[in-house]
Amino acid sequence: MSKILKFAAGMTALLSTRAFAAWDLNMPVGVTELSRDIHHLHMLIFWVCVVIAAAVFGAMIFSIVNFRNAKGAIPASFDHNAKAEVLWTVIPIAILIGMAIPAAETLIKIDDTTKSDLTIKVTGYQWKWHYDYLEKKVDFFSSLAESSNRARQVGSGVDVYKIKDYLREVDKPMVVPVGAKVRLLLTSGDVIHAWWVPEFGMKRDALPGFVNEMWFRADKEGTFRGVCAELCGRDHGFMPIVVEVKSKQDFDSWLKSQQGGEAAPVSTAATPAATQTTDATAAVAKAE
Repeated sequence: MSKILKFAAGMTALLSTRAFAAWDLNMPVGVTELSRDIHHLHMLIFWVCVVIAAAVFGAMIFSIVNFRNAKGAIPASFDHNAKAEVLWTVIPIAILIGMAIPAAETLIKIDDTTKSDLTIKVTGYQWKWHYDYLEKKVDFFSSLAESSNRARQVGSGVDVYKIKDYLREVDKPMVVPVGAKVRLLLTSGDVIHAWWVPEFGMKRDALPGFVNEMWFRADKEGTFRGVCAELCGRDHGFMPIVVEVKSKQDFDSWLKSQQGGEAAPVSTAATPAATQTTDATAAVAKAE
């Protein structure tokens, strides 16, 4: 008993540490209509599975307890039951159809990138993102913030716990207007990456020489963070995603400042990779 108590105390201490401070078992509801639809579908299927599990395991436990051999149970004298066979065939089919209808509706909605208000071409590089606001004459690279990049170096001597949003901040975030349908065209200039912001409920791979599409419509202003969700090399963990959702007026002001501001910075590290995007750029133009 003492070993069990010690184990329970150890697990309690472990779960109360800083590492589990923001631990959440369920997927986030998010700030977009797609994220809410996906969460609703997830919970619907989850509770259907809970009901099925309760019925199946309940019947199993009831049968084990009440018809065990020790009580002198008599074996069944029949070999089949037509009504039972019809029921256990029709009921699963009805359940599957009931789950397939909302799932299909959500999948169709996810792939509907038409009637977008803003289109942004997103290109992944080792290890940064390039955002090109098509037809807006605005494009820039988004890299890990200098404060995080400096602190992560071996022997930097910097206390990373004192760095705000350590490894989750960038020098230039993507900016979009609230309530607008934003269409993303995702590709890569070198290896496979994946663009993922949990609060948006969507993730898409960025493949070299290929264009993937996704969309989101944020209905809440704020800053939302994500990561590259595909192992893309040594510094995979150092290419975060930051999206700032602004009001329409603030977005228009930001867009004008970018259009009239300095040219987008192109680092020497990104220049060789940029030469590999000819096919992807042609594919984007074809998609348009």
